[in-house]
Amino acid sequence: MSVLKSVPSTINVWRILAIASALVFAYATVLVKLGQDWWTDENYSHGLLIPFVIGYFIWSQRDRLARAAGRPSMIWGLAAAAFALIALWAGTAGAELYLQRISLALMLAGTVLYFWGFSLLRLMLVPLFLLLLAIPVPAIVFNKIAFPLQLFASRCAVWAMTLFDIPVLRQGNIIELMPLGARETKKLEVVEACSGIRSLMTLLTLAVVFAYFTHPRDEDRGDDGGDDPKDGQHTPGIVTSAFSRLKSYGFWRSAIIVGSAVPIAIFTNALRVSGTGVLARYYGTKVADGFFHSFSGWVIYVVAFLMLFGVGWLLDRVKPKSPDAPHGRAANPAPIQLVALETGGGD
Repeated sequence: MSVLKSVPSTINVWRILAIASALVFAYATVLVKLGQDWWTDENYSHGLLIPFVIGYFIWSQRDRLARAAGRPSMIWGLAAAAFALIALWAGTAGAELYLQRISLALMLAGTVLYFWGFSLLRLMLVPLFLLLLAIPVPAIVFNKIAFPLQLFASRCAVWAMTLFDIPVLRQGNIIELMPLGARETKKLEVVEACSGIRSLMTLLTLAVVFAYFTHPRDEDRGDDGGDDPKDGQHTPGIVTSAFSRLKSYGFWRSAIIVGSAVPIAIFTNALRVSGTGVLARYYGTKVADGFFHSFSGWVIYVVAFLMLFGVGWLLDRVKPKSPDAPHGRAANPAPIQLVALETGGGD
């Protein structure tokens, strides 16, 4: 009997290996170019850690993922895979790297659907989202985001310098000032690297990881997306279950943490640029380069991380109490009476 049970599992293993090999073959060029961009583009250098983070996520949640593996959704899985192949073909024909990389994420989602269904896909949304955050966006979109951030950081720096009565002139993202002891004005340019988009992408990734691993697990008990053979109860459908999570504290806690990463990254970067402008007045524009520039970047990262963790700490302090939770030592008399009647201890 055990031999008969092991045959289908062995077939599934070989099938998964075959599909994985096909995926690696189909997306080999995409994966190599993506790895090169992670290595060379400092704005997405955090992508080098994403495979390890996803691997740790799968390993740490392996028991929960095994319980969530339900009935395969072959039709939806094949549809997603077909759409991913079309996107890969279109991206290759049009030399659009972003579309090719999005196709990879869609293909992974379709593979999960084909073998394990929607229940497991729901739990794999976080790793897939982390992968999407590590995919470099098209240059036209990147510039649309980076340049306004450069202007905002420049304005904040000028405002901070005026608080110290420092004469300053701003022209776009270029700040002109007269350092003490200098005979001519110096210019500080808030370049793309100082726009804050690098810290924004990194902090967003950290926020997703932090929100997931600090998510209140008591809300997820008994809800792995399938039938529970122990109690015979049927879990709600996918739509009903998703709607119920939208009203949960854990969902809104995660949404607020991830959303707060955006203003925190923008604020801390503006603080860094403002500090550099003020120090340039007293120590010259050399503070904008070299050791101080790199060191201030790391300090701002630490400050941003602490602020992000502070948001989670505050949310946990104001967490609403569950209406079913007991208050003090007083017990609810109704459940006690029900237990007594069931066990024969009642009158």
